[in-house]
Amino acid sequence: MSWFRLLARLVSFITCLLLTAAVAGLLILVETVSRRSISRPPWAMACFHMAARCSGFRMSQRGDIARGPVLFVSNHISWSDIPVLGGMAPLRFLSKQEVRRWPLIGWLAAPAGTLFIRRGGGTANKAREEIANSLKRGESVLVFPEGTTSAGIGVLPFHGKLLKAAIDAGVPIQPISIGYLRDGRPDPVAPFIGDDEFQSHLVRMLKRPATRVEVHFHPAVTPGQDESLASLAERLRDVVARGLKDIQSPDTRAEGALTRGPEFS
Repeated sequence: MSWFRLLARLVSFITCLLLTAAVAGLLILVETVSRRSISRPPWAMACFHMAARCSGFRMSQRGDIARGPVLFVSNHISWSDIPVLGGMAPLRFLSKQEVRRWPLIGWLAAPAGTLFIRRGGGTANKAREEIANSLKRGESVLVFPEGTTSAGIGVLPFHGKLLKAAIDAGVPIQPISIGYLRDGRPDPVAPFIGDDEFQSHLVRMLKRPATRVEVHFHPAVTPGQDESLASLAERLRDVVARGLKDIQSPDTRAEGALTRGPEFS
């Protein structure tokens, strides 16, 4: 059964890839001919959502998405955070350079306007400037302040440098908690950590039954006038960590079912 599921999803996955390439190519052609830029968030959201569905994820949302421009900050568990969150809100991502080479995810992220950065000295300041400029243009941006992926059980410390982009642009920050569940518990296979390779991890996910993804959009936060970046980072991390704990709590999930937002299934 798992191999049949893998085959079926691979067909869907490849179809999604071809449609994405066609849409991206059409947009580039129209922009070239018309000599004007086209707003990409609407089509990017549709493509990201389709990619998440084809990968076997079933998403549920709780809370309201802040109207942009806003800086989104989320815990980071897997490569799949990108299509899941990208399919829920019109936003740009900040991502490491290696993601650009990943099949489908990288090909989706690049034309969607993802800000790619290389690891190394001086990149944080440049990334912060690019994020601030995007926010000032009215575009929302998502960053993963942990700086890496985790096992999805807890939330790693947040780095505060990139948060200054929201202060520079004068926009609020909306924390997001994301969790992957199987049979009501954290999914041990969903995290993309350690020495995992994208292709092998993708195959493992495609072979399995659908994975439930819970996403909590918390109320937007306005940085305090004299608040340090370290204090702001800790405050945001605490909100995200509590949200992840709620996602993993059966009682909280049962209560949240009454107030949960749309189901992306």
